[in-house]
Amino acid sequence: MATHSTLGGRALDPHRQAAFWALALGYVPEPGYDWPDGASLVDPDGVGPPIGWLKVEDGMHRSNHQHIDIRVAGEGPWDMAERGRLIHELVPVLVEAGATVVFEVAEEDGTVDHVIMLDPEGNEFCVA
Repeated sequence: MATHSTLGGRALDPHRQAAFWALALGYVPEPGYDWPDGASLVDPDGVGPPIGWLKVEDGMHRSNHQHIDIRVAGEGPWDMAERGRLIHELVPVLVEAGATVVFEVAEEDGTVDHVIMLDPEGNEFCVA
């Protein structure tokens, strides 16, 4: 029997986190999940895991670290130039939505490999 799972996180503002990650991942709000102290997203194609956040008080949301990699070009092998273009296309959209760029990692030839970012509540993630 398969085990199903949800990627869970803690947030000061679960609905802001859900809105940000819905934009970043192309997810949608989970139908029927309407709770003021929590938010949940699902992959509209039913492929990726659900992702949820529960409201916590300041200082408590850092006890469990989460790290999501957004793979803009899907699974490899990749055309690195195209992947770099897709990364540079998405990063400004996420910055506009409240993310912060920490560092861009490039290959020896200068092609971007991934960008390390922080979501609106300071959780690290990568656009790769």
